[in-house]
Amino acid sequence: MKILTRYVIRAHIGPFLFAFTAVTGLLYLNAIAQRMENLAGRGLGVDVIAEFMLYSFPHVAALTFPMAVLVAVLYTFSDLTGQNEVMAMAAGGVRPTRLLWPVLVVGVGLTAFMFWFNAHVLPNSNHRLSTLMADIGSANPTLELREGVVNEVSTGDGRRFFLEARQIDATTNTLSDVIITDLSRMGENRRIVAKSGEMAFTADRADLYVTLHDGVALAITDDRPGAFDRMDFDTQILPMRGVGAEIERRVSSGTRGDREMTIPQLQEAAERQLEQMRTWSTEGREASVRMVQSTLGLPLSPRGEGEEEELEDAGVPEDGMLLPTGLMDGNFEDLVVSHRINNARWQVHRSNVYRYRVEIHKKYAIAFACIIFILLGAPFAIRFPQGGVGMVIATSVGIFFLYWMGLIGGERIAERGHVEPWVAMWLPNMILFLPGVLLATGMGEKLSTNRGSGWDNLRYRVSGLFRRGGEA
Repeated sequence: MKILTRYVIRAHIGPFLFAFTAVTGLLYLNAIAQRMENLAGRGLGVDVIAEFMLYSFPHVAALTFPMAVLVAVLYTFSDLTGQNEVMAMAAGGVRPTRLLWPVLVVGVGLTAFMFWFNAHVLPNSNHRLSTLMADIGSANPTLELREGVVNEVSTGDGRRFFLEARQIDATTNTLSDVIITDLSRMGENRRIVAKSGEMAFTADRADLYVTLHDGVALAITDDRPGAFDRMDFDTQILPMRGVGAEIERRVSSGTRGDREMTIPQLQEAAERQLEQMRTWSTEGREASVRMVQSTLGLPLSPRGEGEEEELEDAGVPEDGMLLPTGLMDGNFEDLVVSHRINNARWQVHRSNVYRYRVEIHKKYAIAFACIIFILLGAPFAIRFPQGGVGMVIATSVGIFFLYWMGLIGGERIAERGHVEPWVAMWLPNMILFLPGVLLATGMGEKLSTNRGSGWDNLRYRVSGLFRRGGEA
């Protein structure tokens, strides 16, 4: 049996490596191409580009690893059945389910590896990629400038500019409704207002030139109080030297998004949000109780001794009883507004809790998909062995499409609070696990040979299901 186990496992290695390389390569190139146009030709070094490509890989690998497992199982068992090896083993007393056990054991190992990868490697690489893109953006204003806000641009010669534009087109580097404030010179405040402008780097990508059109320049100096200089212009060129010479690699601030957190960090973040929810709930409940007590003329609940001095200036009676502001002046509008604000805050924190918990369960659910795909792929391949590569591709794409649609849909629903995060993330696995177990336990009941076409067998079986349904 050891020989049979080694043979089945060895038969999966080649298809798995080929599927993982091919699928990962396609998705990886697509992911790189989407961002590379924003990085190429901007004076970045080869080491920065290589670092960007390295940190972009784990996210793609986390998606394609379970897909490669499914493709390898489909292809290997289809090939074993097509070559009549499964039939020969069954004739020798080896049940087809015996062939599945070694693959399931390896699948458990792959699932454990994916648990570790999704919990540690993936979030850290996502965080480093996010930090790298922020560093690149700080070195290249065309990547960092945002519309409708004041953007600070520091130059290599120590000058500071504050640039604001209503619209910024990153592809053509054009600006509209531009306001630039120059505070570089001591004792002078210079402001330029223009209807439009363009940005262009020098050949070495070190200096940025901003060409402004149809504007006015205003300057105020400390040595001439109450006076200012005004200059109208059709075109003015403003040089900003040394803004893109090199990127400044900063130490990470520690702030991470949900996809950049490890599982302990996600659990801690969710607990902090829950604590905030409890705070807003307690404040709202206490305010409501005090409103009822005041309305009915009941004695108000005393506050803590340490709070009396802090609340004296807020209109608190001498006995330390806190009255809502709306009750003191005879109306409840302030209390109603306070309740609405607290409820809005509570909803925000609740949404954050669900978002963090969704990310936790998603890391585990995607890893467990390796076992699900083994249970589904092997029985399906044995029943339809002559479909060839086309059957393998069509089946794997169909199963993976249904799985990912369920996962993405569940993520969206759970983040809105309609279902519990663990239900939404594990539901696709639970739906596919039961038919996978049923098919796997019945692998030895019906075996296909290499006669005929896999598509003919599939069509025949599907039509048989409808015939039996009609007779019933």
